[in-house]
Order: sequence, then structure tokens, then C-alpha cells
Amino acid sequence: MYKLYTRAGSGGFVVESALELAGVPFECINVVKGTDPDDRFRTISPLGQVPVLVLPDGSAMTESAAMCQLIAERHPDARLAPAAGAPRRADFLRWLTFQSSVMYPALLRYYYAQRYTANPQGKEAVKVAAVAETDRGFCILDAALQDRSWLAGEHMSIADVYLLMLAYWHPEAGKVAATWPNIERICTMLRDVPVIKDLNVRHELW
Repeated sequence: MYKLYTRAGSGGFVVESALELAGVPFECINVVKGTDPDDRFRTISPLGQVPVLVLPDGSAMTESAAMCQLIAERHPDARLAPAAGAPRRADFLRWLTFQSSVMYPALLRYYYAQRYTANPQGKEAVKVAAVAETDRGFCILDAALQDRSWLAGEHMSIADVYLLMLAYWHPEAGKVAATWPNIERICTMLRDVPVIKDLNVRHELW
């Protein structure tokens, strides 16, 4: 069985989604900020960050995008990603990585601006730059969706759920819906997926 260390409102949302959509059993352990739920958690995640995924064989990993990719590969019947060698596999890998390497860090810089400057007066500048970088990323993703149903083509993938999560993390409520229609289209479809709707009760993305 998988074991997921997570908390409401964190990147654990997309990993929980992947596990639920794959239909595999897992134990969910809530991590309260500033505390360690058990002795193993800090060994796996030295920074105390979530999510952390413990695999059925007892090994563990961090990085939400990597977890999603692994779950998709191990449970192909769930169709969380195009299969290796499929025409849209490259798009899936590209956009999942883009979101985790560009968008997620930009949003972290906004919400944790104090980590990214040694100047106590510099936090606002960090936040302004973070929002600009976030918006630039959403522009790129919206353009990528112009002529396709989903990020990886004609079928929903876990990359789309990742996008939903980031869209609702935008610090300006309603901006994504008002500014990037293709992203809002994805969000609208995903909000009606029963698993996603149920998870939102705890994570309160929208």
C-alpha cells in the first residue's frame, strides 16, 4: 500500500488525485506545519515539506510531479498519462515538467517571499516578480491548449489536474478564469470529475 504524507492546500492534492484516479489503496497522513508526524518523515523530507510518498516496497520519494508520473506508469489502466512511445507522451512530459519547474516555484516565491530575499524590505519585490512569472507561465499554457482538448491531446492526464491546482493557487482570485479561457475550460471540466470534487472538500481549492 502507498502512504502519502500531505496536508490540505498543499501539492499533495495532485498526488492524492492520481492515487484516487488510479483506484489504488493508500494511507493519507496529515502533516501539521511545523511538526513531524513520525520519526521517518524528516529523514525522507529533510526540509519538512509535503507531499512525501512511501511506495509499497517501503522506499520513498518527494517531488509531486515525479510521484504523479510514477503512479501513471505503474497503473496504466487509469490512463493518467500517454503510454511511453505514444504520440502525445512528449507533450505530457513537457507540460508536467514545465508546471513543476516554472509555475510551482514561482508561486512558492509569492507565498514564501521571505525565503527568497535577505532584505526584510525586499519581500514585495519578490512577490511582484513571482506573480509576473506565474502569469507568463499561464499565458504559455493557455496558448498550448488553443487547439487541443487537454495538455496531452484528446484525453485528460494528471498534467491537467496539476494545472487545475496551480490555477487555484493564483494569488489573484478569479484572474485565471477571466484571463486565460483555455485554462478555465480545463478547470471547468475537472471540477465536475467526482474524485476531484470530493478531494476539494478537504483542500478547498475553489
